[in-house]
Amino acid sequence: MKVFVTGFGIISAIGNNVTKNLSSLIENKTGIDKARFFESKFVDDFYFGEVKLSIDQLCELTNHHDLHGFTKTDLFAFIAFEEAIKMANLSQIELSSVDTALISSSTVGGMAETDDLYKDANLLTTGTEHLYSYGSGVHTTRLATQFGILGFSDTINTACSSSANAIMLGAKLIKYGKAKRVIVGGADSISKFTINGFNSLQILSKSKCQPFSNDRDGLNLGEGAGYIVLESSEIVGDKPKYAEILGYGNSNDAFHPTALSEEALGVSLAMDRAINNAKLAPENIDYVNAHGTATGNNDQVELIGLSKIFGTIPNYNSTKSYTGHTLAAAGVIEAIYSILSINSNTLFKSLNCSSPILTDNPPINKNIANTNVNYVLSNSFGFGGNCTSLVISKV
Repeated sequence: MKVFVTGFGIISAIGNNVTKNLSSLIENKTGIDKARFFESKFVDDFYFGEVKLSIDQLCELTNHHDLHGFTKTDLFAFIAFEEAIKMANLSQIELSSVDTALISSSTVGGMAETDDLYKDANLLTTGTEHLYSYGSGVHTTRLATQFGILGFSDTINTACSSSANAIMLGAKLIKYGKAKRVIVGGADSISKFTINGFNSLQILSKSKCQPFSNDRDGLNLGEGAGYIVLESSEIVGDKPKYAEILGYGNSNDAFHPTALSEEALGVSLAMDRAINNAKLAPENIDYVNAHGTATGNNDQVELIGLSKIFGTIPNYNSTKSYTGHTLAAAGVIEAIYSILSINSNTLFKSLNCSSPILTDNPPINKNIANTNVNYVLSNSFGFGGNCTSLVISKV
């Protein structure tokens, strides 16, 4: 059973829809800057991949009208979800079919509303409007309720590999005959909760992040959402097919709560499993959308893992240099960028890498247009060593 991509939607620091995101990638236009729409004592210290819209402007982008209690995470999810199902031309009958599943993901969820969370947790109010919004799965429930999804639904939180795992689970449900259509993705928001947490780890950069550079000094937190409609070859018919989810692999090196094994054990195992699952050889991979957080541990370990698998690493980049690290949404956003590379026959420049770690095998340093992108490996690595790799192919 083949698993095809028939629609996708996105909102990120570089655009509020697919078209704007693609345009920013082609123009090498980063969305990382000083924050404008949230408050924190650290906003002047660090750079962020913030969506450049107020709450009121976000509300105007969704067709949903009863937004009481909605968090920014919910709004991101609705905007990207609506674009995905519109591209896939899904009817209400198809959405409500028991053969349609929904797998979403979030790490922060409604805890993006950190001030209200504090008030509610400490009984300082009789209950703010966000009282029932804090769980990471609330946005999934709201999507299912609003769009009448009656089939299986679930929320995944494996930190930064969350939405890559949502894609993997969705593909497995289709391949094993448990669903015919699965909408997969995730959403996360910048918040005081995450800024304070990542700052305590001392891995936030005071400049725009520099993935795979010797000068890297940390990541930029980002936010946004992405959703992909996966459909079985059994039902897809003659509708447009933008890519195929050809393979996937997951591992957990259990090395450290916030760092990867220095020998790249989990990283290389996830990539090896994904390529084998796709029934390919490493030399078939045309391009790697790397996890590439611009932290000391991640970039060095990922390059070790890539070298183990490929020897000479194929064209690779980190699109986090455009969006920042969007946490649970990172895997699906980067999968969408991989699909855009496949369909535009373009590989996008990895930004801000003036001093590559591997001088003889640096990341992509300028756009490569009119190139045949048949097979992409997309990497997502999470806290706790949860590593996931996807193989996405041209149809």
